[in-house]
This record gives sequence, C-alpha cells and structure tokens, in this order.
Amino acid sequence: MTFATPAAPGGWRGLRPGTRVVVRRRLPPAGPVVSDGGTAHRWTDLIGHVVEISDAGLRLRTDPVPGRGEPQEVDVAAADIEAAKPIPPRPVRRSGPPR
Repeated sequence: MTFATPAAPGGWRGLRPGTRVVVRRRLPPAGPVVSDGGTAHRWTDLIGHVVEISDAGLRLRTDPVPGRGEPQEVDVAAADIEAAKPIPPRPVRRSGPPR
C-alpha cells in the first residue's frame, strides 16, 4: 500500500504557509564534468513548515527529529528548488509496553 502525497498545484509556488513539506534543493556543483558536458550536481532534502513564499524562493522552518536540534529558518532560492510537496504531520510516538 502506498501513501503518495501529490505535489501542490502550481508547484512550490502553490504551497501555503504553515504546510509541512519536503523540498529537494540543488547544492553547488561538485566533482567532474559528466559525460554529456554538464556539471554533476548534488541534492539534499529539507523537511519543514513553509514560513514564506516569494518569487525569490521559499523560507522554511525546519522540523528536526525531537532531541536532534532546534528548528531553524532556512531560505531556499527559487533556482535551487527541484521539487516540493506537502507531507503529513510527523507521526506521534507512543510509549508503553509492546502489545
């Protein structure tokens, strides 16, 4: 069973503030030129809540795993956004003995 979340209508510009999202962003080129003459790129994914949307890009408040740092605001330039889509809220961990 797959729980795929569709991309926002209008791409990342269609996202709304407060929405929890995953954004795939392009990092600066690294390594040798690839066989087609282009440059190899690296990618990273950010998970967070949309704070602001503009023509310049997105501002996100990161959503770190509890106990692994504090949320930070990160600006992602429009030119660096490869994909973005809404994702469901973080699952709630339940404590207690296994059933």
